[in-house]
Amino acid sequence: MKIVTPVIIDPLLAEWAGTKAAIEAELAREAAAKTRATATRAHNRAADLRTAFLERLKNFRVLDPACGSGNFLYIALRALKDIEHRANLNAEALGLGRSFPQVGPEAVRGIELNPYAAELARVSVWIGEIQWMRLNGFDAGRNPILRPLDTIECRDAILNEDGTRADWPDADVVIGNPPFLGDKKMIAELGEDYTANLRTTWKGTVPGGADLVTYWFAKSWDMIEADRLKRAGLVSTNSIRGGANREVLKPIVEKGRIFEAWSDEPWIVEGAAVRVSIVCFDSIIAAASNLDGNQVAQIFTDLSAEVNVVGSARLSSNANRSFIGDQKSGQFDLDGPTAREFLQLPTNPNGRQNSDVIRPWINGMDVTRRSSDRWIIDFGPYMALSDAALFEAPFEAVVRDVKPSREGLRRANHRERWWIHGEARPGMRHATSQLSRYLVTPRVAKHRFFVWAASQFLPDSRLVVIAREDDVSFGLLSSRLHQIWTFATCSWHGVGNDPTYNAQSCFETFPFPEGLTPDIPAADYADDPRAIAIAEAAADLNAKREAWLNPPDLVRREPEVVPGYPDRLLPVDDAAAAILKKRTLTNLYNARPAWLDHAHAALDAAVAAAYGWGDDFRAGTLTDDEILARLFALNQKRAKPGV
Repeated sequence: MKIVTPVIIDPLLAEWAGTKAAIEAELAREAAAKTRATATRAHNRAADLRTAFLERLKNFRVLDPACGSGNFLYIALRALKDIEHRANLNAEALGLGRSFPQVGPEAVRGIELNPYAAELARVSVWIGEIQWMRLNGFDAGRNPILRPLDTIECRDAILNEDGTRADWPDADVVIGNPPFLGDKKMIAELGEDYTANLRTTWKGTVPGGADLVTYWFAKSWDMIEADRLKRAGLVSTNSIRGGANREVLKPIVEKGRIFEAWSDEPWIVEGAAVRVSIVCFDSIIAAASNLDGNQVAQIFTDLSAEVNVVGSARLSSNANRSFIGDQKSGQFDLDGPTAREFLQLPTNPNGRQNSDVIRPWINGMDVTRRSSDRWIIDFGPYMALSDAALFEAPFEAVVRDVKPSREGLRRANHRERWWIHGEARPGMRHATSQLSRYLVTPRVAKHRFFVWAASQFLPDSRLVVIAREDDVSFGLLSSRLHQIWTFATCSWHGVGNDPTYNAQSCFETFPFPEGLTPDIPAADYADDPRAIAIAEAAADLNAKREAWLNPPDLVRREPEVVPGYPDRLLPVDDAAAAILKKRTLTNLYNARPAWLDHAHAALDAAVAAAYGWGDDFRAGTLTDDEILARLFALNQKRAKPGV
């Protein structure tokens, strides 16, 4: 109903309200007429208005181009018949006589790929017709009860068999719940050939990395622009608000409007809970729209109505500092005992130790929870097979655990270079190679926090890596200001609707304070009072967090088997282990004790002062929206050539 009401019911009821007012005006003229001829003409005009509206309803067409078993069509048909019935009752009350319902199953159209679902949709629509007629005191047709319903087609809605774009029948409105299938799953679910053809055919309209649902948005907008459709209302996963998916909403916002949207709603599909966005759009540029039940001036492509940061530019000062972590693409990882066993083996035939190719590994769970003590075999991005084979035990493990799973892969690079990680991220490795530590944050997490990782650790692809080792960078990224920017530029993921940090949209667009940008070596601003204040507050925050995570009375330090590697932190006994298990950053930020709030407040004050906004921050006038607006203005200013 969050689609059917704004797309079908409200506009048609508003139209009928206008028609009814015009009918009443004509009937008033009839009553006031001084001659029979004048009265007859007024009465006939009133009757014609009623007839025209009913004819309009009779010819109104609703299309669901992914109709499944017909739920949306069932509801739409009943809504149309309710509106027709109201119009008839209102007209009869005004003295225009009774009319028999004319709106029927032919008012709804559907496209469905699955033959069984398409047939169910036809039956569902007929059941809706019969139910409505009986409920409202009309006799339903009986000979036969169910007649063919060719308006529901069984075919692909977005790609023809010959590889061209599929077309849809003309309609007044499109509604529905197109299939939810993420970009990364399309090949596995739809096949490589189909997915390649689909992306090629829709190139220029739908970005290559977009989810399947976005093709229905793009086609609906094409039909609106061609005047073959008035309005559309579709359900999508809430990822429509970010990344490549958001691109299909840009022409809608630029040339038309999103007039009704629910940015983040729970949804159950095939028994699994997901988060969805509901988007209704047309080509009418109006003064107001409705977002999440509230009237707003405009809805932007990220389904927000406040400061629009969708046009944020990637800044050259932030380039080559943020990366997605290494993607192993195979069982390269080792548990702690196995890794230490390998690390203590004798020198290899090449005269090198296994520590050259075995590193401690860190992933998102290690950050949000506690260390899993996982290690990884890592031959780097370029090592030749013959060289890798000289590291005997690690190589044998990769031959056994990785090679078989890589042999049948589609990508030649993964198949032929099976001893190398799938995405070894040479750029990230180069950027962090001279650092003693670097920053990481989980790509998807309930809370946005950054932590230090020692340079010996290899970060997993579920982490975003920031190639900086100074406390100032840690403080700026950990501040409320960066978090506000992150929430405005990120996408959202999963049942928990967790924010997804993106190296490009979140980090590279963020306008750091002037003189403290990531392209400047930390040594160059070491004496800057702003940098000193941020660094002190950041170091204090980190120290207090670490003290809470690993209290000295609960942990003991044990030197790692590789000299120079960070010490292992082990619980002093079983009781300590039980306590430490609950001491995670996620639990800490869920509880957010007063000391953590105070530490963040001190950091936020130092960061605000670095932008020159210290007085407003202390006065409490620096709201989230104001911060976002100022940061966006800085982004736009720096994005201009020469700035």
